[in-house]
Amino acid sequence: MRISDRLKKLKPSATLAVNAKAQELKAQGREIVSLAVGEPDFGTPAHVCEAAKKAIDDGFTRYTPVPGIPDLRTAIAGYYGQFYGVSAKAEHTMASTGGKQVLYNLLMALINPGDEVLIPAPYWVSYPPMVELADGVPVIVPTTPESGFLVSVRDLEASCTPRTTALILNTPSNPTGCHYEQAALDEIARWAKSKGIFIISDEVYDRLVYDPAKPSTLSGLWQQHPENVAIVGALSKSFCMTGWRMGWVLGHADLIKACSKIQGQSTSNINSITQKAAIAALTGPWDLVDEMKVSFLRRRDLALEIIRSWPGVTCPKPDGAFYLFPVIDKYYTEETPDSAALCTKFLEEAGVALVPGSAFGDDRCVRFSYAVADEVLTRALAKVGKVLLGK
Repeated sequence: MRISDRLKKLKPSATLAVNAKAQELKAQGREIVSLAVGEPDFGTPAHVCEAAKKAIDDGFTRYTPVPGIPDLRTAIAGYYGQFYGVSAKAEHTMASTGGKQVLYNLLMALINPGDEVLIPAPYWVSYPPMVELADGVPVIVPTTPESGFLVSVRDLEASCTPRTTALILNTPSNPTGCHYEQAALDEIARWAKSKGIFIISDEVYDRLVYDPAKPSTLSGLWQQHPENVAIVGALSKSFCMTGWRMGWVLGHADLIKACSKIQGQSTSNINSITQKAAIAALTGPWDLVDEMKVSFLRRRDLALEIIRSWPGVTCPKPDGAFYLFPVIDKYYTEETPDSAALCTKFLEEAGVALVPGSAFGDDRCVRFSYAVADEVLTRALAKVGKVLLGK
């Protein structure tokens, strides 16, 4: 069968591949613990679920405007006023099926064939494939564990060319959990503006930042120069709504129109029930976020202490999200020469699913999610440690 050329260079999702292998072993009767999934283990808040039920009872089950109902778009704009003091209007926002579709829409709207997009590594797995699907060229900018896996202006300048059109930033980061302070973010923003480079700022984890670090954002830059930046947000992580598929963009009104045109020819509006639930989430209360942050901070420190106890393993201390990304290549051998092989070994011998760092652009590392109960996390890490140390 004839398949389009654009898909020939597109790699399958590594996280989905890990999950498929884990499911296969479960079907064989094996007990498998997953530290691979980027999904909180808390339930969606009751007031959000009640809003969804009411929407069904009220018969709110029809098509809506492509970018979302007016009340939802106003609530998204209000989010930036509440948390960052940024004044935005409904026309500057748009709802999509999760942050993933927001990113896809933006790249399709902004990138011409051959345009280069700077992507600091480690990166979220879908950034480079999305750029390629938009006929752009992903340019990977490496970082180091010593820098906390954070990119600097010097790093970006070294990778910049006359064809550089956009930069994708992610804070806090998936997969590292590392987080840019506001001053560092502002410095990068000034550099990008001076070069005429558009910034896509992926801030999906912005509410999951742990003291003493503080949330940072480029929404302030958007308010001053909306033609230079777009902000990506979502409820998936902060409100435990991964399956609801609710993401959004804050951008220039013209860019919102362009993204609406793309979405109108693909998925159209997001689920009408989700839109009502999202309004309830965005307007509060936010108690669950505070509760999760307490748990995630405890789990981060618990997991970090165990991982750092493994000889030869280093791991930057993350300030947000719920991931650890240790450098673990000291344990590569002829039988397990890379992160994918090592993760396969962990899965088969320890019954623990992890994601290889190669999926995120750094083969020295493995991603651990600590979005699981404390006892599950402790038990899983003990099993990984035994395999790693040959005990």
